[in-house]
Amino acid sequence: MASSDGESSKSHSADGWKERIIIPTLIAGAIGGGVGLISKHRKALGAANSSATYAANLSIVAACYCGARELARDARNSDPDDLMNSAIGGFASGALLGRLQGGRLGAIRCSIIFAVAGTALDFATPQLRPFLHRIKNTLYDNSDENVNGKSSWWKIPEWSPIQVLDEEALAAKRAREEKLYAQRTLGNLRKEEA
Repeated sequence: MASSDGESSKSHSADGWKERIIIPTLIAGAIGGGVGLISKHRKALGAANSSATYAANLSIVAACYCGARELARDARNSDPDDLMNSAIGGFASGALLGRLQGGRLGAIRCSIIFAVAGTALDFATPQLRPFLHRIKNTLYDNSDENVNGKSSWWKIPEWSPIQVLDEEALAAKRAREEKLYAQRTLGNLRKEEA
């Protein structure tokens, strides 16, 4: 019996940790890199250094927060969507990072900020997920219709140099290109003879 309880708690603590720790950390790194590209410090430090610094810092913060949240979830033996885990994880990671950065006052300030911001983010993410899926489905469904020959919500203007050609227009274009190539080749041969 102990082995079955050990296996169930082991699978409970290990299920989905990649989705809840690694993926948010990578996303935070990408966002940090983008913020570094547009920050005011890029002129002094260079775009690459600024981007790398912001990406590393935001990745460290996200990894600490997500790890502390998962540790709280495992210690409390609760569901991944429990907001109390977010508050505890935010408080713990904020206290740790704030203590390293700004002493006791920094630990208190950062722990409160991390707890509030992390809990708000974890609360808002499931609320926004249906909206984002609806946008994604709208974009992908319309692009699939365009591929199948139906019109979509976005069309290339007629005056644009980029044109989507059907089979007849494509065959006519190839015939014109072959005719021009033959004329150009024949003209080059006449120049060489003269």
